[in-house]
Amino acid sequence: MRYDLVIFDNDGVLVDSEPLSNRLLAGYLTELGHPTSYEDSIRDYMGSAMHRVHDLVLERTGRRLPEDFDDVFHARVFAAFERELRPVPGVTDVLEKLAADGVPYCVASSGSHERIRVGHRTTGLDRWFTDERIFSSEDVGRGKSAPDLFLYAAERMGVTPGRCVVVEDSPLGVQAAVAAGMDVYGFTAMTPAERLADAGQLFNRMQELTGLLM
Repeated sequence: MRYDLVIFDNDGVLVDSEPLSNRLLAGYLTELGHPTSYEDSIRDYMGSAMHRVHDLVLERTGRRLPEDFDDVFHARVFAAFERELRPVPGVTDVLEKLAADGVPYCVASSGSHERIRVGHRTTGLDRWFTDERIFSSEDVGRGKSAPDLFLYAAERMGVTPGRCVVVEDSPLGVQAAVAAGMDVYGFTAMTPAERLADAGQLFNRMQELTGLLM
């Protein structure tokens, strides 16, 4: 094993949530008078914390989103998760291999702790991620593309940044991992490879990851 810690992004890497959440986000923003397509949402918000949605809408329109925006959005997302969410194909095999080999791993997500846990409970991934393996942008001052979250996760797991690899599917996440001084593998199942060009390694099927890590 080339690394002492594997840090997974959550949405789109562990759970197949990006299509669901971005469809709902685009729809809700459009309802509120900020026309947004699914493609717009993927381009502008995929992999980011909620504050980026507020910041970009304010910057572009001069209008603030409603105070209950996050609560309403998350209620819609969690309801969709209960109906439709699945683990990313192949990810349970990767987690089984890491656990069997005793390789430390964790998740570091722009999503809230509640969002991470709801997704993991729904998909059965909670068996792999105890509380000490879960890190959220809520734990640090700045979300991705800042390196803070990945550095915090590495510190809490007791591993130096240079011995970590991050598995990411968003440009913001790749930027954050590079800024943290970590290797990063870009998962291109949903994101065009050119948008993850700063990653040291690209792969399209989760089943490929175990071989890349060894």
